[in-house]
Amino acid sequence: MTDVGEAGFEAMRPVSDQGYDDRVLPFAVEPLDVRGRVVRLGPAVNNILAQHRYPATVARVVGEAAALTILLGSALKLEGRFQLQTKSDGLIDMLVVDFDAPDRVRAFARFDADKVAAAPAGTDMLGKGYLAFTIDPGNEMSRYQGIVALEGQGLEAAAHQYFRQSEQIPTLVRLAVAEIVTGEGASWRAGGLMVQFLPSSPERQRQADLDPGNAPITYVAEEPDLDDAWVEARTLAETIEDHELVDPMLSSERLLFRLFHERGVKVFPPQPVHDACRCSRDGIEAMLRNFSPDERRDMVGDDGKIGVTCEFCSVHREFDPADFV
Repeated sequence: MTDVGEAGFEAMRPVSDQGYDDRVLPFAVEPLDVRGRVVRLGPAVNNILAQHRYPATVARVVGEAAALTILLGSALKLEGRFQLQTKSDGLIDMLVVDFDAPDRVRAFARFDADKVAAAPAGTDMLGKGYLAFTIDPGNEMSRYQGIVALEGQGLEAAAHQYFRQSEQIPTLVRLAVAEIVTGEGASWRAGGLMVQFLPSSPERQRQADLDPGNAPITYVAEEPDLDDAWVEARTLAETIEDHELVDPMLSSERLLFRLFHERGVKVFPPQPVHDACRCSRDGIEAMLRNFSPDERRDMVGDDGKIGVTCEFCSVHREFDPADFV
């Protein structure tokens, strides 16, 4: 395995078996014109899920969404924000994950607890609706949003659809979430792998045309021949199993070596991530001042205070209505 250090030089070294949680590891397989990232989440995703005490079926979807958001958002440089959001008719009717570059993630899900508890195993939690990816690069640059229809295909397939129709980059995404039980108790873990085909010639990236939507019934979309390098890279990446993405004893480097050792894989300095909410008492107070006196009066509880609970971190803050006079 080749490691590229911060100084820019390349040096061969043994594959590290040391596993690290809450890190994104960028990599490249240059003979196949492939680049990608691996994310392994431990305390970060467990803290997010524990704050809300989500049912297991909801926790798995939130964990997948967090891993996917970090895979995509970590491509941002020193600043900027990447958001994943769903709205649908599913048992989880809203899901939001924010990634603030370079390293902060937060998430929450809104769901019908009674329906989730009664749902049989294997129920699609997201239902029909849409998945939106929003990129805000900062520096007063324009925001970009890509939207994908949710039709029961799950987050992995929705991500593939997004890259095909919006980015037009051949991409494979794998996501996994598991609750690990040890003698110290249970904790959640999540992992993800993204592999992208980025040859120097754009023509080599050709994919099948999107359905035009109004074509005659006899229309047959042309299926271009896939590049051999991408076929090989995708086939290798598809062999990864869920447990490999969440195994705390398997390092990201060892995982990549398993997949691409015959071609040679180069890793770059890892990027740490952690759970963090951007809410603050000052920010919420400023928000409350934007309401009219009558609206704030309606917010006063039986204890005579205005209580606000953050949807992301579940922190509850109380304000004295007299402070807004």
